Amino acid sequence: MVAVGAGMRAAGAVVALGLMMAPGAALACRLALVLAMDVSASVNDVDYRLQAEGTAAALQSPSVSGALLDPSRPPVAIAVFVWSGPRDQDLVADWTLIDSPDVLAALADRIRAHPRKVAVSGRTAMGDALLWGGALLARAPTCDRQVVDLSTDGTYNAGTPPEAVRSSPAFGDITINALAVAGGQVPDWRDGGTRETALAAYLTRLVIRGPGAFVEIARDYSDFERAMTRKLNRELAGMVIGQLP
Repeated sequence: MVAVGAGMRAAGAVVALGLMMAPGAALACRLALVLAMDVSASVNDVDYRLQAEGTAAALQSPSVSGALLDPSRPPVAIAVFVWSGPRDQDLVADWTLIDSPDVLAALADRIRAHPRKVAVSGRTAMGDALLWGGALLARAPTCDRQVVDLSTDGTYNAGTPPEAVRSSPAFGDITINALAVAGGQVPDWRDGGTRETALAAYLTRLVIRGPGAFVEIARDYSDFERAMTRKLNRELAGMVIGQLP
């Protein structure tokens, strides 16, 4: 796993992110998309394989690949990493401009083949994952939109609080979307929610941000491919006018 800034406090992390938010290299692009996959202790090896295979299959699904490779629109740039504790992030694929079927297939193969590495802590440091995603976007191609796409089956329990990142002006125009895998470690679902919706409500309240930001729900990891496909289709379609505040 890649270590980033041990013991970073929320305020310091936000300042550091602001310093990293320099423009990336100029390149025509409609969306810079970071896919961040949870590999904390609640995600076992079978879950991880379903998550990686589901992400790769979603990217190659007819609807998503058609949107990615639409010749009438600028291309999309994608980077992928896995995360768990405050110091546990691992780059799966650096910035890749999806401009041909071969490039998309190679990215999908890379995601499928990436081994799950044992996390140092196994904790769920989603705030630090968001900061890592922001650092990736700081050196992304210049695109019309920037999105961090966080997948998780649990709630924050270590490192930088996600709400400190969510509310930071340093994130500027970055949108944060999320994919909630239900049935894992969830908030107290008895307080007005259900096992399927409690985590999504938590992520809506403390994690997602930006115009049109949303949470997609997977019933469990066997449902991950369907949920990821639906989420990518929505992100690639761009903002819906009716969603603007």
